[in-house]
Amino acid sequence: MPAPSPQLPDRPHLSAVSKDIGLYSQHQAAEHWLKQTVGKNAQFACVLGFTETGLIPGISAAGATPADRQFTAIADAEFLMQGAQVEPAFPLPPLMAGASPVLISRAVIEALEFPTTLFNAGLPQPPTVPAIDLGGMPARCVSTGQALDRTTVEHLLAIGLHWGTTLAQRHPDHWLMLGECVVGGTTTALALLIGLGWDARDRINSSHPTCNHGQKWAIVSQGLIQAKLSTPADPLTVVAAVGDPMQIAVAGMAIAASRRCPVLLAGGTQMLAVHALMQRLRQHHALDWDMTRVVVGTTRWVAEDPTGDTVGLAKVLQAPLLATQLSFATAQAEALRAYEQGFVKEGVGAGGCAIAAHLLGKTGSWLCTHTEGLLDERRRLERRLVR
Repeated sequence: MPAPSPQLPDRPHLSAVSKDIGLYSQHQAAEHWLKQTVGKNAQFACVLGFTETGLIPGISAAGATPADRQFTAIADAEFLMQGAQVEPAFPLPPLMAGASPVLISRAVIEALEFPTTLFNAGLPQPPTVPAIDLGGMPARCVSTGQALDRTTVEHLLAIGLHWGTTLAQRHPDHWLMLGECVVGGTTTALALLIGLGWDARDRINSSHPTCNHGQKWAIVSQGLIQAKLSTPADPLTVVAAVGDPMQIAVAGMAIAASRRCPVLLAGGTQMLAVHALMQRLRQHHALDWDMTRVVVGTTRWVAEDPTGDTVGLAKVLQAPLLATQLSFATAQAEALRAYEQGFVKEGVGAGGCAIAAHLLGKTGSWLCTHTEGLLDERRRLERRLVR
């Protein structure tokens, strides 16, 4: 079945809290959440994971080649925590176009001094910067229908619940932003959503300028056939069959943290899948959480991507979706202007970090200036190394 023709993107309602934040679904709930968090500092937890799905040629643009994509999460983690360096252990990988979204995230957490914690939910090798090891594992390819061991999924849920409570208690005056870095994660998001019973086909985004719906669907279909899931399926069984380690860890964190503070799931399709998983965990495992305290926050480039249907998916899930209205149209760097052509779009909590900045009064212009400044600094250091 061919992908649908691109549709004109939904235009958001701009928030009364900040005109730099657009509301795309569940407007009243989204505005209520923003009123809870305006003027307050965020803490950022970024959960790293890996799926062998990300090594399939052409599946992702988060790294120009499969070899590059093996180390994307490790490189992003290093840059997020340390910024631009003369000789990084893992340089940011070359992309087909554009620049890593971690530039946005780093610019915000550096300027606004947000407490930031890294979690390793399942990487082939540990990050080069301090990260809490959750005891997970890299996921096998979605197409196997056996992505993770069930015991690993159960463990990641339990440890996620623990850390959600711990983070909320650690900074009681902050709200919690949960980000991710999983190359190939929009494909595992599609698989998870379909496995959980949601109508998500052709609604997913990707790091490509035109979403590769057909390729994603072929991989997901194969995995679901192999998995032979019952209907309705236990959500933990679905994650084990076709998910990735980040999804269940973040779901646990968000469930527990929401009982104590506002939570923003910082990402696009991948975090909508986490929201859907949280709903099913509530239904099947009686894991209660405060739905008034949880929203999904992303970038305008994701929310208004005409080759996906993020807003339609959010409406199906009844998940509050908001997005920064950040634009790089006037950026001097071509790598940033590429975002306006549909490249990259989101990752490493970039949209959520931008929203957190807006809630402290920072404008899109401020964000653009700081992101471009960080990109310039990185390039200066690279030139120094070449000399």
